[in-house]
Amino acid sequence: MDTGRAAKSARTVVISGVPDGVLKDDVMSDILVIHFQKSKNNGGDVEDIIYPTREKGVAYVTFEDQEVVESVLKKNEHRLEDKRLSRYYPLKVTPYFTNVFSSVTSVLNMSVFKDQYVLEDLIQELKKKNTALSFGPLQSNGHISVQGSFPAIKMLRDCLLLKAKSLSEDKNEERKSRQRQKKQQQQCRLTTDTNNFVLDAEREKQVVVLDTDIYLYMKNVLPKKLLANTDVVISDITDGDITTLYLQKTRSRPNAAQVLAFKEEIERQSLKLHNTLCKERIYLEEYTRE
Repeated sequence: MDTGRAAKSARTVVISGVPDGVLKDDVMSDILVIHFQKSKNNGGDVEDIIYPTREKGVAYVTFEDQEVVESVLKKNEHRLEDKRLSRYYPLKVTPYFTNVFSSVTSVLNMSVFKDQYVLEDLIQELKKKNTALSFGPLQSNGHISVQGSFPAIKMLRDCLLLKAKSLSEDKNEERKSRQRQKKQQQQCRLTTDTNNFVLDAEREKQVVVLDTDIYLYMKNVLPKKLLANTDVVISDITDGDITTLYLQKTRSRPNAAQVLAFKEEIERQSLKLHNTLCKERIYLEEYTRE
């Protein structure tokens, strides 16, 4: 019995992002089966599907052949499309064994976005794009509790990190624009050396927004490889799940582009680690599926 159960779990994938309440459950199940049987989706013969589950927006699909699981997981993007749906829905597909525990709860600190967004409007936007998640009330300090499957939580987290990164880039561009306007208003005649100095000054500080856990991992596990650059001064401010790094050149540095290159290296390493590391809260409760 145990061998059969293991074999079935190895042929099962977890689908998150299934639109909840849009169609009847049996109709949605049929649409999911059709999607994962199509060759263009790297699919194959479906043995069984469990939908709905006790997790909102999550389904379990079991294939007849384990090789189909590997093929489906290799596809970069799954879009659930059908004439009975008003639009397509992006799906997240993960192996069953990474989702043994049914629910993850995360507390997000949205205050980092308060200067650029009306937080209530931003939360409504996130709810529409992440229908598989349950959002708690927005607290006065900007914190909000989100519950759902780990893949769905991870998808939301990736979205917010990209949005935070975009904000930091926009702030840099806004600062540069103000400097250019000030320079034009002054109508100063600048020499080539002065122009180079201004451009250098614009780049002497860079901002990187990282997930706190990934930053701590980089800081403690990869210090010699990444964070031991003696030509760049790093200061960090941690606010819950988000850590903001401020990178600034030392006076002795010879190259004005060094800080920018260092920032890009941190972002590359962060993205690499984000794809390999994961965190989830484990609830010790018995959970079985037929």
